[in-house]
Amino acid sequence: MIDVDAVTVDRGGVRVLEDLSLTVPDGEFLILAGANGAGKTTLVRTFNGLITPESGTVRVNGTPVETDPLAARRAVGMVFQHPRDQIVATTVAADVAFGPENLGLDRETIDERVDDALAAVGLADRRNARVDELSGGQRQRLAIAGALAMKPSHLVLDEPFTGLDAAARRSVRSRLEKLHDEGTSVVVVTHDSRSVLGLADRIVVLDDGTIAADAAATGGLAQTVALPENTFERGRPDDPE
Repeated sequence: MIDVDAVTVDRGGVRVLEDLSLTVPDGEFLILAGANGAGKTTLVRTFNGLITPESGTVRVNGTPVETDPLAARRAVGMVFQHPRDQIVATTVAADVAFGPENLGLDRETIDERVDDALAAVGLADRRNARVDELSGGQRQRLAIAGALAMKPSHLVLDEPFTGLDAAARRSVRSRLEKLHDEGTSVVVVTHDSRSVLGLADRIVVLDDGTIAADAAATGGLAQTVALPENTFERGRPDDPE
C-alpha cells in the first residue's frame, strides 16, 4: 500500500501540493489525471523518495519513505515521462538488466526477466541493439521494460503512451492489464485516460495541488467524476522544476 498523509510540497518557490492525502491499496489500478501543472508528477515522485515533502508523510507498505528510501524504490517501480531520465546502459538488454542485477539476482533469473520485459513491450528483436539506435517511442518502451523487470509491487507510469504507435500502445496496455490481474498496483499518470480507462478501478483528478475528484472508474470518465475545467488541457509545463 502507498499512503500519502497530509503532504505539502514546494518547488522553486511554488506550492505544488497542498496538504494532500491519498491511499493506493495493494492491487489497485489508479488513473491519476489532471491538467499540466496540477501536481501529478510531483505527487508520484514522493512515492519513492525522489521528492521529499516539506510536511506530511509518505509510507510504502507501512514504512515511511524517508526512513528507508531503498525499500520504497524496490517496491515502487517508476517509469518517467522522458526515457532519458532512467536509461543507464548502452545496449537494450544491459539497460533492462541493470535493476535486477542490483537486486543481486542470479544470471538465469535476470535473463528471464529481461526476455519477458522486452517481449511485453515489443522489443524482443532489439535485445542487442544500442540504445542510441532506438527511436523515441522505442526508448519509451525500453524505460517501461526496465521497470517491469524489477517486478515491483507497485508500478507507476508517467504518461507511458507518449510517442508510442498503436501497436506499442496495445502491447503496453496488455502488459498493464496482466500485471493488474496478477495483483500489482498500477498508477498511470495521464492527460488522456482513454488508453487505460477500461482497466482502471479508480480515477483521482488533481487540480492546483489538491484532489478535485476521486471516484470509481465505472461508466466512463465524464460520468464518474466532476472534472475541473481544462483538466486535460496542455497549457503549461507539468509541475514547476
